[in-house]
Amino acid sequence: MRIILLGPPGAGKGTQCKRIVDRYGLEHLSSGDILRAERAAGSELGKKAQSYMDSGGLVPDQLIVDMMIGAMKKAPKGYVLDGFPRTVVQAEELDKALQAADEKLDAVVNLEVPDEVVAGRMTGRRSCPECGAVYHIENLKPKVEGQCDNGCGELVQRDDDKPEVVANRLKIYHEQTAAVVGYYEKVGTEIISIDANQSVDGVTESVFKELDKVNG
Repeated sequence: MRIILLGPPGAGKGTQCKRIVDRYGLEHLSSGDILRAERAAGSELGKKAQSYMDSGGLVPDQLIVDMMIGAMKKAPKGYVLDGFPRTVVQAEELDKALQAADEKLDAVVNLEVPDEVVAGRMTGRRSCPECGAVYHIENLKPKVEGQCDNGCGELVQRDDDKPEVVANRLKIYHEQTAAVVGYYEKVGTEIISIDANQSVDGVTESVFKELDKVNG
């Protein structure tokens, strides 16, 4: 199967990706992870991307497309695309590459969560800068308020979990994703909308139920 997983930040895409991959024997292709790996390896793609990032610019669509298509070719049993495509241009280029290889997407899974729920999940997160442990002020409290359970010291709120940053990330996500979903609706790719405002296991059960139909 070839699947795209969409969802706002804080929707639980990472967890669901892992479960989908394990169940169906697919590769998890995260654009962020692959970009970091290319940069660390010093590949030609990685060097090009680094030059844009160092200057504060966005990595061009075509560079991201080339990087992801290269990774897809190394996953003959199928994959879940996470964080890609982010724009209609990327979606169009992905379709062209798939058509050239006589392949097609099986489904686009869209995790839907109300903005206020996502904001609550993200702004309530607290992290330990020493060991990386993550807590939540309501759903996963440390034993001692504001202190890491592992004895490292004080917990902090990451910059990208602050309310104003979260609001901006959601705004950008909706602007981009609405267009991407609209594109796939127009070209006839199956869109699977999942209510992700339920338990993690509930989301997984809903996703598996729909993907089992696609998988035949």
